Amino acid sequence: MGKVTLQDVAAHAGVSMKTVSNVVRGYQHVSVAMRDRVQAAIDELGYRPNVSGRALATGRSNMLAFAFPDLRRPYFAELAHVFSHVCAARGFQLLLEETGDSAEGERSAVRGREAGVVDGVVIHPQILSPEAIDAVRGDTAVVFLGEDVRPRSADQVAIDNRRAAADAVAHLAALGCRRIGFFGHEAGTGSRTSALRLDGYRSGLAAAGIDAEFLVPREVGDAPGAEAAFGRALDAGLDVDGLLCRDDLAAVGVLRAMRLRGLEAPRDIAVVGWDAIALGSSLAPSLTSVAPDTVALAATALDLLVERMDGSDVAGRYVTVGHRLLVGESAPHPGRPDR
Repeated sequence: MGKVTLQDVAAHAGVSMKTVSNVVRGYQHVSVAMRDRVQAAIDELGYRPNVSGRALATGRSNMLAFAFPDLRRPYFAELAHVFSHVCAARGFQLLLEETGDSAEGERSAVRGREAGVVDGVVIHPQILSPEAIDAVRGDTAVVFLGEDVRPRSADQVAIDNRRAAADAVAHLAALGCRRIGFFGHEAGTGSRTSALRLDGYRSGLAAAGIDAEFLVPREVGDAPGAEAAFGRALDAGLDVDGLLCRDDLAAVGVLRAMRLRGLEAPRDIAVVGWDAIALGSSLAPSLTSVAPDTVALAATALDLLVERMDGSDVAGRYVTVGHRLLVGESAPHPGRPDR
């Protein structure tokens, strides 16, 4: 068979050319059933859009960019996977771009480094302030993920980090923990994410009637760095019976540092991570972790981005999506005999 056209897809699906075009362009007012029907025809025939031709005809490429700090971090790798599937279901192709935890990388992404190729950018910034973001934004539609950036002229999607941290502390308190620590934030000033989670940790302690706090930072944001930092704290006499970790990589390091010193979770220290990466369920013990609703995060960001691409100029919106505590063996449900 020669090159498959939109007409071929329309005939195969038994729908109009306009319907196929709407699906390919990711137009939101198409029913799920109709979208699935057209997508099935696209898949069966192997149709591939002519991006350059479509861009000339419609002003759209139907390509988006997702910019994030580092693909080696499991959370961002898994979020990129979810985002790719959410975009594909709406007829968009996705380019991935690492910003490298640098201000220049984030500026380039916010300006629309791929301007003329992509129709919009979703970015998870770590460095830029709201003022810096507003100063460098170009014409490309942008939506932000993450905590407390809140640019005035763009939309942002996040989970409620304060509430999630407080929920995790409440879980540890319900297990009977009274010396609950927070581990893994950056030494020194720290990031917005860490600041929010620390704030929620302290709120959780207050709600549980606990006065003492135990804060253990780390210098390196990977599992070996976490192991070294927490190991030093244990060797220096850190005495906690519950621990909220800034992220799951910190929790992985904690569990190893404990094991090397003859300590077990949850018997000696109940451990809660953050991000619910796939690796956590394969650990021994399996990891209890704060689980952001990544599907809702990606879908909401895409909805807002499409609105901006379609010309919406409303004031910047800040939208929160849900989270849950994925309970594993490292901090089991209250009442379990192993705690």
